Amino acid sequence: MSVPMDIARRVADAVLYEGYLLYPYRASATKNQVRWQFGVLVPPGFTATAEHPASVTECLLEGAAYAVAHLNLRFLHVRTRGVERAEDDGYWPVQQLRNGHRTYLTFDEATEREAEVTLPIAGLLDAPERVIEVRIPGDRVVEPIVAPSGEVIGRLVSEHLPLRAALRVSAELVPGPYDLVKLRARVENTDDWQPLGAPREQALRHSLVSAHLLIAVTAGAFVSLLDPPEWARPAVETCRNEHTWPVLVGEPGHRDVVLSSPIILYDHPDIAPESPGPLFDSTEIDEMLHLRTLTLTDEETLEARETDPRVTELIDMVGSMPPELLERLHGAIRSVEASTDRTDRTDRQPPSSPETGDSPSRQDAPVPWWDPAGDAAVSPETDSVTVAGVTVSRGSRVRLVPGRRRADAHDMFLAGRTAHVEAVLLDLDGAHHLAVTLDDDPGADLRRSHGRFLYFAPDEVEPLTDGSPAGGSAADGEVGA
Repeated sequence: MSVPMDIARRVADAVLYEGYLLYPYRASATKNQVRWQFGVLVPPGFTATAEHPASVTECLLEGAAYAVAHLNLRFLHVRTRGVERAEDDGYWPVQQLRNGHRTYLTFDEATEREAEVTLPIAGLLDAPERVIEVRIPGDRVVEPIVAPSGEVIGRLVSEHLPLRAALRVSAELVPGPYDLVKLRARVENTDDWQPLGAPREQALRHSLVSAHLLIAVTAGAFVSLLDPPEWARPAVETCRNEHTWPVLVGEPGHRDVVLSSPIILYDHPDIAPESPGPLFDSTEIDEMLHLRTLTLTDEETLEARETDPRVTELIDMVGSMPPELLERLHGAIRSVEASTDRTDRTDRQPPSSPETGDSPSRQDAPVPWWDPAGDAAVSPETDSVTVAGVTVSRGSRVRLVPGRRRADAHDMFLAGRTAHVEAVLLDLDGAHHLAVTLDDDPGADLRRSHGRFLYFAPDEVEPLTDGSPAGGSAADGEVGA
């Protein structure tokens, strides 16, 4: 396996199991009652939720006249695991069954599935869409549950339902002088199951879960859709991606593999080297999950182990982790690189004394990659910025008008509130930010003493005069759009 593909599969595995099971990893946990959140392609007849039966990936290739594309469709196939108690008249479903020191739980699992195809790009151009049928047969396994006395007290019934899907692949030349090819791959669930009002839990058994595509190319290169060269931007804007998005994977600089993911990623994602293994709990922090898992009671740990075999491996991993590996999860600085398009702050030294012309003695001491205390060009407590023709600095009063570009949903509660500016900050990209405390916040003094502020860009505030009333809310009708 090539290095880019090896990296790609590690990232793809993380996508495959993202949200597979959430802390505290127990079947009885409320948040584990609604599972499988990402990349679910449901049967076309199921419309009870907003989930879709298909996803579309479109990406660009350059120098692809003799390229060969290797497409790998990967997804999870839900496997039901039911516990049945033995009684005189047969077997009856139950949520759990105790047998000695072990408890058997009714809980769904999942099996990894893959479908691969290799297609020359030249064979796709000016040709009908290639359709690759994906057929996954069903199976049913019955295991008896035998008590220490030898009596059969129940059974485990595990079952996969058959799956039907299709991978439709086509390619076309992009008009223009740049020899670009647009590659299109549509993944669709073609199961003819008729739900007739069935719940989502039943639909999932006929669905592709965490579905994503790995696409590798030989004798060609992909164009980044996130950060394309200027000459390729018009072609990038014609690409249509539905319910998934292709990003470059592998080592930075490599452009021979993309991962079309249902989860938002940037180009060249990788798994942090500090991460010792999968934790499944979507977007949570490894260190926090490890520490929380260690706090599970013996009873909770036992239930978690019985919930899923992968959780058993997770608990064993956490319990056997030496302190030095746990310490690595606390944080890391990957790299600090100087940019050629702004002042290199790594070499800044304090200014020389105006009286003597000599630099202070601290210039001989090691200077961090950027030390605000040693940079005379910035002074958060005295710096200012002009907003709507008004100079704003520490002590100024402003009204908060966070715009639509803000991603934090909590901003809706701050829109229209008035605040005091505590500092004017300048980041390494040369952009200003205002640190503020709310006028009507009873804990403002405490936040100020700890340096815990709210931060807004200059275009997200309106300067106020001394006579403007304090407080206010979005309901006041004074908020800008």
